[in-house]
Amino acid sequence: MNRSLVLSLATFTLATFAAARPAQATEWSLDPGHSEIGFNVRHMMISDTHGAFDKYTGTIIVDDKDPTKSQVNFEIDVASINTKNEKRDGHLKSAEFFDVATHPKMTFKSTKVEKGAKANSYKVMGDLTMHGITKPVVLAVDVTEEWTDPKEWGGNVHRGAKAVTKINRQDFGL
Repeated sequence: MNRSLVLSLATFTLATFAAARPAQATEWSLDPGHSEIGFNVRHMMISDTHGAFDKYTGTIIVDDKDPTKSQVNFEIDVASINTKNEKRDGHLKSAEFFDVATHPKMTFKSTKVEKGAKANSYKVMGDLTMHGITKPVVLAVDVTEEWTDPKEWGGNVHRGAKAVTKINRQDFGL
């Protein structure tokens, strides 16, 4: 029985920072209008079920001189799970699965960042806490170049990323 869950953590953007800046550590935050924290899981061995968490926060502190010294932190409101099926979402929130009354948050805190095999890719190791259980996971991260759009975004700097990991939900008591 396949009980893996693929989490996909996506785009982040810097809230208020001018385009020109010296190399230093910068703090980025998730942009809810351009981000998604989603998942897919094999359902009854015949199809994949896709879903997302609609409420979350996250910060990424990027060391511009040495990206391996960067830090990544996310917090997800598990009750915001959305699989586009109200009955299934209710079951996932219940004590039989996520038990959101007891374990309302899922968190990720990085412990180490390594350069990946290709340009602009990284392996971000960290601790994922879900359902009251903390386990180490590795996020495969691809980062886009920075860009600035003074018309739409008021001159703020933006950067996108896609982070993916695969976990066994049973490791977290689910």
